[in-house]
Amino acid sequence: MKTKKLLSLLLALVMMFSLTVTATAAETDEDDLNGAIVILHTNDVHGAISEYAKVAALKETYEKMGAYVLLMDAGDFSQGDPVVSISEGATAVELMNLAGYDVATTGNHEFDYGYANLAKLAGEAKFPITAANVLYKGKTAFEENVTFTSPTGVKIGVFGLATPETATKANPAKIKDVKILAGQSMFDCAQAQVDALKADGCDVIICLGHLGIDAESTGNRSIDLLEKVEGIDIFIDGHSHSDLNAIMAATNDTGMVGDTLLTSTGTKLANVGVVVIAADGAVTMQFATDDLIVTPDKTVSDRAAAIQKEINDDYGTVFAKTEVDLNGVKGEVRTGETNLGDLITDALVWGAKDAGIKVDAAVTNGGGIRASIAKGDITKKDINTVLPFGNTLSIVKLTGAELLEALEASTYCTPESIGGFPHVSGIVFTVDTTKAFDAGDLYPGSTYHAPKSINRVTIQSVGGKAFNPKTTYTIATNDFMAAGGDTYYAFKAASVNYDLGIPMDEVVMDYIKEYLDGKVTYENYAYPEGRITIIKGLPFTDVAVDAPYYDAVKYVYENDIFKGFTETTFGPDSTMTRGQMVTVLWRMNGSPEPKADCPFGDVAANSPFRKAIAWAAENGLTNGYTPTTFVPGQAISRQQFLTILYRYAQFKGYDVSVGESTNILSYEDAAQVSEVFIPAMQWACGSGVLVAEKTLTPTAPALRYQVAEFLANFCQKVVPAETAKAA
Repeated sequence: MKTKKLLSLLLALVMMFSLTVTATAAETDEDDLNGAIVILHTNDVHGAISEYAKVAALKETYEKMGAYVLLMDAGDFSQGDPVVSISEGATAVELMNLAGYDVATTGNHEFDYGYANLAKLAGEAKFPITAANVLYKGKTAFEENVTFTSPTGVKIGVFGLATPETATKANPAKIKDVKILAGQSMFDCAQAQVDALKADGCDVIICLGHLGIDAESTGNRSIDLLEKVEGIDIFIDGHSHSDLNAIMAATNDTGMVGDTLLTSTGTKLANVGVVVIAADGAVTMQFATDDLIVTPDKTVSDRAAAIQKEINDDYGTVFAKTEVDLNGVKGEVRTGETNLGDLITDALVWGAKDAGIKVDAAVTNGGGIRASIAKGDITKKDINTVLPFGNTLSIVKLTGAELLEALEASTYCTPESIGGFPHVSGIVFTVDTTKAFDAGDLYPGSTYHAPKSINRVTIQSVGGKAFNPKTTYTIATNDFMAAGGDTYYAFKAASVNYDLGIPMDEVVMDYIKEYLDGKVTYENYAYPEGRITIIKGLPFTDVAVDAPYYDAVKYVYENDIFKGFTETTFGPDSTMTRGQMVTVLWRMNGSPEPKADCPFGDVAANSPFRKAIAWAAENGLTNGYTPTTFVPGQAISRQQFLTILYRYAQFKGYDVSVGESTNILSYEDAAQVSEVFIPAMQWACGSGVLVAEKTLTPTAPALRYQVAEFLANFCQKVVPAETAKAA
């Protein structure tokens, strides 16, 4: 695919616009892109309107160089900052018209202001909006596809796909009668589009999708679809805010899923994507907008600046201050409690009370918290950027059992990110991520499953009182969740459910101004309060939760005794070497600097074990394999391991007398224990470091999971409690 002609075109683009890559003019003619097809693409712009001027200039420059250029957007252009959210997306479409967009698809946030508003925006756009899998009252809501023909006669077909998660990521009450095909139905829809475009004579087929590659979206991701649908040449993706580096990581550094080129550019127009199509194939790259040396288009730039000024004039007034950074980072508000989540939910409780309604608690979704607030001044724009959806304060009444269901459903994949992650005020609860989510049926009209049973979440208290599943609780929330958004079908089905109509951002501003006297203090919100406890499992995919050694591996991992081979693998059945063994003990002892150099000639000067081996030798933990060799890479046997551990206990001054009278003759293979190792094996059995029923298998290699068990038992049963390392 990446032949000389194609790479020549790519190099021309890189030379022209990248400040970080250089080449000589002799390698290619940088001014001649005649016959080339260049696809510029963006996704998840989320109100970064100042960069549209560079995108427009980039398109114009490529066209002047002779290329046929198409500019596309993969959704979420109408929300994310007051400059676009206040107009409900109208200003975004206005600027996209000026920038010269040729086609776009719908992101889930295009539906935030309701279907009628999106239909109105589609009418104002000078470019088609394609979304083949979006139906309204049973009929395709927008254009299914669009075709373009280059001057050289290449016909390009483009069809759009919206994420099925829109059904619960947009307010369900605002998208009544909208259906978005999901799973196999979406795959069938996509295949039908490919087949139709091929029948229409298209040479290149592009899917402009807003599906993403996040684990949360499994079953409806671009990479899922491309395993089922054939014939898509290029898939331009959005939704997961993945840049090209993330795409490469998800595709084994190929950028391909099957025969399809997959690409995406991150978010907030940090990058502009470029796909170059030639007769001999296609390649993709991205340019950081900060590095682009084009002169921004003046018309687009001036209009963006005017829109920004209007917002700043209205929203830029400082109304409060914060002594701390308030954390609204996407990856953190969707995986755990943050101080900003605490503040917002506290505000909801206060807002309900201010409206004359006593509530027991409040819940809001992490996906609704869209930005952080830096320490210092707070403006209306800051709050509106954090809470851009125009949500309103709502009240639901439901039983404790129903509340428990909602929390179980909304943390089903925790610690993986999920937009429905619950931030709370007045609720104390625990999520045990070591337990599996018991998925039941899909909630009606949702991509999320109801829990068949409650496995992961326990609620300790609500409203300061012990939790009771039979008690009816009054909960403050937002209208999106009250309508069943994200995973909160239980809220929609609540016995009492009504909207107070008070804008959520105003509630938060009033709470800060009136209740906090205009200052978010260090004392009140420096850190998350500890309302949510998340019990995390191990990151190792090769250590099952039900493995008999799971707790031991968890202990040594969490106490920094030793880690895995990689971040995600532990290698439980792999052997432990002699060098690794003494290094573990050396680190347990604080990694002290040895007093003398390593005495063993077979330990290389740059060996990661050299200092540990020198320390072990000078403190009598080992005499080496011979007086002059250590053999650091040799697998260590169980009896050798336990003997070194025994000597370590003596070195530390721990009580080892418990093993002096231990009878190991009851074990079937006791005779295999070498005489020199008998005291250590007696100690290991007597102290509980070695737990065995019939056999000791002393000469077998010590496997990593066994080492984890030995060390966990050692730390818990031998090391005095007052000196044991805190977990």
